[in-house]
Amino acid sequence: MADPGMIVPPEIPGAAQVPAPAAPRYTMFRGPNGIRAGWRVLLFLCFAFLVGLLLASPLVVMRVMHKSSVPARQPENFGLTPGNVSIMEGAFFLCFSIAALIMAKIEHRKFGKYGLPLRSAFGKDFWIGGIVGFLAIGGCLLGIFALHGFRLEGIATHGEVLLRAIAAWSLSFLIVGLAEEFTFRGYLQYTLTTGIGFWPSAILLSVLFGFAHARNPGESTAGLLSVVMFGLLFCLFLRRRGNLWWAVGFHAGWDWGQTFFYGVPDSGIPAYHSLFHCSFNGPAWLTGGTVGPEASVFTPIVLAIVTIAFANAYPEIKYRVNGERQTAEPAPQPSV
Repeated sequence: MADPGMIVPPEIPGAAQVPAPAAPRYTMFRGPNGIRAGWRVLLFLCFAFLVGLLLASPLVVMRVMHKSSVPARQPENFGLTPGNVSIMEGAFFLCFSIAALIMAKIEHRKFGKYGLPLRSAFGKDFWIGGIVGFLAIGGCLLGIFALHGFRLEGIATHGEVLLRAIAAWSLSFLIVGLAEEFTFRGYLQYTLTTGIGFWPSAILLSVLFGFAHARNPGESTAGLLSVVMFGLLFCLFLRRRGNLWWAVGFHAGWDWGQTFFYGVPDSGIPAYHSLFHCSFNGPAWLTGGTVGPEASVFTPIVLAIVTIAFANAYPEIKYRVNGERQTAEPAPQPSV
């Protein structure tokens, strides 16, 4: 029986009853953000692979057609030259960029969402990152020098060759920075963030970044651990600046300083037409051994200093991903 004091609104004749909205139906292919992140990553990698096949097929055909006319010779060792670096890294960048453009159309997003917005290209972040990267490798070598493990022995390249080397290496390491940062921290970082969160994605991709360098001749466990640390630092740059341009600059500045300016080995590969001759003397923990200074004990020290300084200089998180799975991350506190 109804409560006598209860006021019941009168029914309106003919009024349609509005059904409650149905609960969204999720499947193994579709989640709250559309196609699940894992499937989007797989589709992206398939597109990158297909683009790579299309780019490589003319070269394969030409090689097969001319194989019989070219006299047999011993294979040449891979050299760290601007041409080799630009071709290899440029091919990776082209494959992953085209694949990301296709995915941007499918997902109705702008390409810049994946870390390389054109409006920020080669702006302040890029140049500051480049200067800091160059100073960081200099700081690492200074530490080795202080313990008598490193010495510059004079100018290695002169005149017109030097001018060409400056231009060639600058372009090459710009391509390296763009290719490696976009490959590991562009579309893949954005998409995986929607599935497992930013830092779990960053850790996963940084480990893969290390594995990708394992094929380099002369690489060591210490060197690969440093590569993983580089990857995590680059993810911090992305998280705090909102795009990859700071990381691209740092990456290019470090490599340019290491290979061209100081002329030190990179994964055991000597530099070509570097500015200086140099020599190392001492244990592997100090000099990096066959790897070069990236495997030295001073590299993690320098990276830790850069991490602390950068985190204090840029406390605000600017990297925003639609549908990001939130993970426990303390709000940045202003530095005192």
